[in-house]
Amino acid sequence: MFYGSDLQNRLMLGTAQYPSPQVLREAIAASGAEVITVSLRREGTGGDAFRDILKESGCRILPNTAGCHSVQEAVTTAQMARELFGTSWIKLEVIGHADTLQPDPFALVEAARILAAEGFDVFPYTTDDLIVGEKLIEAGCRVLMPWGAPIGSGQGLRNKEALKTMRAHFPDIPLVVDAGIGAPSQAMEAMEMGFDAVLLNTAVAKALDPVGMSRAFGQAVSAGRAAHDAGIMPRRDMAVASTPIFGMAELA
Repeated sequence: MFYGSDLQNRLMLGTAQYPSPQVLREAIAASGAEVITVSLRREGTGGDAFRDILKESGCRILPNTAGCHSVQEAVTTAQMARELFGTSWIKLEVIGHADTLQPDPFALVEAARILAAEGFDVFPYTTDDLIVGEKLIEAGCRVLMPWGAPIGSGQGLRNKEALKTMRAHFPDIPLVVDAGIGAPSQAMEAMEMGFDAVLLNTAVAKALDPVGMSRAFGQAVSAGRAAHDAGIMPRRDMAVASTPIFGMAELA
């Protein structure tokens, strides 16, 4: 449940870097995604073809503040996005490091507090730090989006133990793994860990076959969530026979 909206498909798909508008259109449809992210900069340069895709997709639009490096820049971008897209949802990015694109936790919390007070439903792109997560919730966020790895790196879940700890620490907060996912198996692993959704872009947009890859990600996310809900068996240190000894014939 994301700010009162219950999603059937837990894959959130980005809309940048696709080879053509038609490929983007087909990739969104193949993925089954119900939420697509759009940067204000991308919308501003995409023209009518891009805006038509957004309308035709039937997806919920999650504008983002991609490329912002300060509180004021992020807040202003969010305000413009709300006016343009007509939604209170905003994926909040405040980048603090040019090479890793790691969020600036101090600016992120400050911007989240301002936007939440203005009535925004904030989806903050953050690290897997528990204290930062708590501060974001105190600021008014009801969703957290920890990174799996740096944006566009394809490294997957680089710190699995930290993500598992975050899931256990915030049992009632929707958590979305955002950034760094490079393969459907990585997305499935996040869902098997109990995360509520996965957001990705580059792994689909830059694939040899973006449409086929988006379909694969949609299936992986669904399978991972189904496996989590069904109850994945715990790992064991020793082998355990699947056929019980009791009742076997004695041949000696």
